[in-house]
Amino acid sequence: SSPRLTRLNTADWSRATGKARRSAKKLAFDLVDLYTRRSTVQGHAFAPDTPAQADMEASFPYELTPDQRAAIEDIKADMESPKPMDRLLCGDVGFGKTEVALRAAFKCCQDGRQVMVLCPTTILAQQHYETFFKRFSPFSLDVRVLSRFVTPAQQRQALAGFADGSVDVLIGTHRLLSADVNPHDLGLVVIDEEQRFGVQHKEQLKNMREQVDVLTLSATPIPRTMQMAMSGVRDMSLIMTPPPGRLPVKVKVGEWDPDVVSAAIRAELARGGQVYYVSHRVTTIDDAVDRVHEAAPEARVGVAHGKMSAQQVEDVMLEFDEYEIDVLVATTIIESGIDNSHTNTLIIEDSQRLGLAQLYQLKGRVGRGRTQAYAYFMFPGELPLTPEATDRLMAINENQDLGSGMRIAMRDLEIRGAGSLVGAEQHGNLSSVGFDLFTQMLSQAVSEAKGEATPEAALEVNINLPADFYLAEEYLPEVDKRVLAYRRLASATELTDVDRLQQDLENSYGALPLAGRNLLDRARIRIRCQRLGVTSVSLTSGRISYVGIQVPRAVALKLKERRAVIYPKTRKMSYPFHTGREELLPAALGVLEEVGGDDEGEE
Repeated sequence: SSPRLTRLNTADWSRATGKARRSAKKLAFDLVDLYTRRSTVQGHAFAPDTPAQADMEASFPYELTPDQRAAIEDIKADMESPKPMDRLLCGDVGFGKTEVALRAAFKCCQDGRQVMVLCPTTILAQQHYETFFKRFSPFSLDVRVLSRFVTPAQQRQALAGFADGSVDVLIGTHRLLSADVNPHDLGLVVIDEEQRFGVQHKEQLKNMREQVDVLTLSATPIPRTMQMAMSGVRDMSLIMTPPPGRLPVKVKVGEWDPDVVSAAIRAELARGGQVYYVSHRVTTIDDAVDRVHEAAPEARVGVAHGKMSAQQVEDVMLEFDEYEIDVLVATTIIESGIDNSHTNTLIIEDSQRLGLAQLYQLKGRVGRGRTQAYAYFMFPGELPLTPEATDRLMAINENQDLGSGMRIAMRDLEIRGAGSLVGAEQHGNLSSVGFDLFTQMLSQAVSEAKGEATPEAALEVNINLPADFYLAEEYLPEVDKRVLAYRRLASATELTDVDRLQQDLENSYGALPLAGRNLLDRARIRIRCQRLGVTSVSLTSGRISYVGIQVPRAVALKLKERRAVIYPKTRKMSYPFHTGREELLPAALGVLEEVGGDDEGEE
């Protein structure tokens, strides 16, 4: 719904911010409690890389992207420190998160410790198993999988091996969180797509985080995970660079149309590719198969859904993999991680039912090679869309370029709001004060709970000087760069931060116009006022007034010579401003510089 607007400095606003601040404080104590417990636990510091590590890494057939390399360095540094790692690795679908996880898992095994890999679906668990097995078996590491594709006898054997230490890596779904899974010496837990696990599973994982290293992989982290990473509670690495040659998927959003479906399937088959056709409901999946047969009678059609037996699903996926099926009609079980480079058309017939992260994950199933891929997000024309469904489909349509998973996650945060960061309940305070302010309050509360000094607790300064303060669109045309500059300015606590921003802007876009210079000078006035204890600066009747100012005696004499009026008892001063002869902001700033001494290099 549209946010309720509140006037600043009113009782309503004070109530909303007070409530949000109390909520942030409570949340901060919960988080700090969890993270203090983690920091007091002495984790395992892994040894530096071994020659075997270099050999295993050399078996990767592609060149690492710079982001992948940076993420691997971060993770290895975390693992080599004695504090248990809790890192979120965000990377778009198909950007190589699995390779990063593989290297972390191998490093763990090199120290003789075990790895658990948690996946949201059986199919993904199977796929990870094949990848890990292929890369690890030359180094005599035992990799097993727990899934419905494995016989009960094989499962028992894998569990026994994991308990006695002979199995190095165990891969599976939330089955791994069952009571009968007892690792011998667990060193690392890799969680793929954490948002797909329920609250109860997350609680179990939260307790696990206190003892062992945890690496979470996600293309579109859920709002709660995003907020934890952005408020500095969890470490985060980003993989934003696409693999060389990757093309963005072309997205088409519209009403379900048999002619469009027919043309899309036939175009894909004509170039020797395959098609995913997603129908959300198992109960009506047979109707979907009939619709595909009508659209393209020549296509060989297969079906996969969660109600089929493990054997049936495996057989269909195998047939699809070996080109014996042209169109796979499936539910969202194909959503996570399936890697099939010759499937480059995706059709979802009831996309209005799916969540934003789900839509994005499904889009990631195509376009994993170097062929142009297409994704059709369709909805029934006879049903009106809810505002949320419209927002989701608009977001997926607007974010078509490579590496937009983070933007999708941010949009999801706006549409859904963030859940409670440590428990099952949802957060209502986010909508009342906005994401930025709540995150600010949270980081301030986290610092307080840790007993650190908080720069945000600085004095509030009222600057009332009639001038233009903005970065013109003509000067800085890119909206995101403009917003970033405003954010840097708002969070600046040192004069050097403002100087650095001015230097960056002038190096990139040339000399600042007057309104831009004013904007930066206002930030300098705010910082100097906070240091001097000045609460207000305003222009009244041709004089600049300062409230809360304490002027040193030597400076007071000089200022009085220039017709300044100083009231030491009430800590006020007014200083003449000559309109037309000088600019207002530099004049107001100059007086503060004189009173405070040039303390630019201080702190």
